Amino acid sequence: MTDRLRVVVVDDHALFRRGVIGEIADHVDVVGEAESVAEAVVVITEAEPDVVLLDVHLPDGGGRAVIEAVAESCPTVRFLALSVSDAAADVIGLVRAGARGYVTKSITAADLIDAIGRVADGDAVFSPKLAGFVLDAFTGTSGPVDPELDLLTAREQDVMRHLARGYAYKEIARELHISVKTVETHASAVLRKLQLSSRHEVTRWATDRRIV
Repeated sequence: MTDRLRVVVVDDHALFRRGVIGEIADHVDVVGEAESVAEAVVVITEAEPDVVLLDVHLPDGGGRAVIEAVAESCPTVRFLALSVSDAAADVIGLVRAGARGYVTKSITAADLIDAIGRVADGDAVFSPKLAGFVLDAFTGTSGPVDPELDLLTAREQDVMRHLARGYAYKEIARELHISVKTVETHASAVLRKLQLSSRHEVTRWATDRRIV
């Protein structure tokens, strides 16, 4: 019998994280958990798991930032996104960063355990609804889902989403654990890169793309 898969769970909601661990612990070895990008990078680097269950949105960034931060140091680690979001931009962003799969939090425990195993084996695993986004983006028939979104860094995307949801700069700073000045810098970059002139236009832009 082969050794059990080693898994790290990254999610900023402790109750959900513990629930996931409870559901999968009889089938895999959970070798670490984290609730932020910074914690995830340390845990993944030290534990070198087979698979990382990764939330898309974290307090100090997103799943994409985690993947990009450990890509060179942990090339054999595979990532399976587990998120409440089914927005095309989130799915494509994680896949482009290197995730092997993306499933929503409505998945059953049995299907999640199966998905972990398949991703570890090198398969690409997606919830049925999300598979279409990936096919559209990578078959070459329709091109990228949104090249404008790709202009933004992972942190700029985080700030953009908060702006679109109506958060004030101070609230964004508190949510992302960065300074108000840093928020202002990222917000200016978002407006410049997307060629928008106000947060109202950001909201409309993001809503049209089902990003928020």
